[in-house]
Amino acid sequence: MKRPGATATKKSEETRMRILQAALALFRKRGFENTTMREIAQESKVALGAAYYYFDSKDALVMGFYERAQQELDPLVREALAGKQGLEERLRAAIDVKFHYFAPNRKLMGALSAHIDPQHPLSPFSEATRALRERDIRFFAAAVEGSKTRVPTDLKLHLPRVLWLYQMGLILFWVYDSSTAQTRTKHLLQKSLSIVVNLVKFSSLPLMRPIRRLATDLFEIVYGKEESTVSKVAL
Repeated sequence: MKRPGATATKKSEETRMRILQAALALFRKRGFENTTMREIAQESKVALGAAYYYFDSKDALVMGFYERAQQELDPLVREALAGKQGLEERLRAAIDVKFHYFAPNRKLMGALSAHIDPQHPLSPFSEATRALRERDIRFFAAAVEGSKTRVPTDLKLHLPRVLWLYQMGLILFWVYDSSTAQTRTKHLLQKSLSIVVNLVKFSSLPLMRPIRRLATDLFEIVYGKEESTVSKVAL
């Protein structure tokens, strides 16, 4: 026999998910800025007050989208990395999963890309999205850790975050890529990833030690106290 509390919790979660799905459908159809909370409530067949109970703003709905994406991407990325040993192969697999997952919401992500300022709560660089950002960076830590490529210790601490930034640049290019099936993005990933991986490999050469030190100094200046312990894989 189901407990009343468990039934209520399940119903509440179903209502929350219905509102979120309705919002995403409207964002795709009408655009983020043109969609109202009233329209979202109507689309999800709940009272306006109920919509605000679960999500107090459209920004909260976007955060819900980010959080759901993170949860659903976790097993997908793990599966993509399984059995792959080459660094380039592992990084490409992880990034390809993101492109495939976010493809239905590419236009929405294009609209959200306007919120790049770290002071905006929806920015991928904001304090509000820190937990999501750190979790995503750990995917890259796992990709590096599970590969056969030797990465110098001083670089390994910073590399996952640098790779995450590289991914963000690719995603930004992708959301504005008007080529058929975003083929320009695919070519960009193929060429640029090869360069990135070769630079990582070259970084372990003795001749590269002074340059590597300069690079890690720059990373410390940029990130300061924000540098996390993502090198300790938590997947």
